Amino acid sequence: MNRLLSTLLSLLLLTGCAQQQSSTRKTTGDQAPARLPTLQPGEAVATFAGGCFWCLEEEFEELKGVREVISGYAGGRTENPTYEQVGTDTTGHAEAVQVYYNPAVISYDTLVKAFFSGHDPTTLNRQGPDIGEQYRSVAFYRTLEEKASIEVAIRAVNASGHFSDPVVTEIVPFRIFYPAEVYHQGYYRQHPENPYIQRVSMPKVAKFRKAMQGKLKDDIPAM
Repeated sequence: MNRLLSTLLSLLLLTGCAQQQSSTRKTTGDQAPARLPTLQPGEAVATFAGGCFWCLEEEFEELKGVREVISGYAGGRTENPTYEQVGTDTTGHAEAVQVYYNPAVISYDTLVKAFFSGHDPTTLNRQGPDIGEQYRSVAFYRTLEEKASIEVAIRAVNASGHFSDPVVTEIVPFRIFYPAEVYHQGYYRQHPENPYIQRVSMPKVAKFRKAMQGKLKDDIPAM
């Protein structure tokens, strides 16, 4: 019986992120794409994908020097995709986040370190219970310096032995980022009662906070 219950729980979590997002859309009804913030003087932008964007957005939001993080879609072919389209695994897009940050406070190298600390970069087209191309690990670069920073970080992760398998993160030149629907933005903080947030996202964020000590804002919400 215990094995049966464990199997049923695993099946629930396998569709956790997608299932919870779909039900949220039905209750909120806010399906319009979010608006991208205006870039401020001296500010820079970085884009990453590493599984369900609820968790990744929260992780980057907690870093000093980061002003805002937007969840969305990147790396695919379809213009102005919806969550439902991305979920079909036919658009080529990954769930991604766009990070607006002050490079005088936090460097791009630190963002890359945070990215690799915030997810498992060794699982192909998967993050934990979430399976599909939309959950793949991607680091998008805008300059050759950023590309070199990502490559250095990957070599360091592989050499560290922290993971038993090699990093499979894609290193891709940035083209375009499509903001996700409004109901996805800030979801982690707005819905701490969500079972997926509690069982999947919160443990990942806790590990992230431990890995990035000294780089976190003072106003991190207690969960």
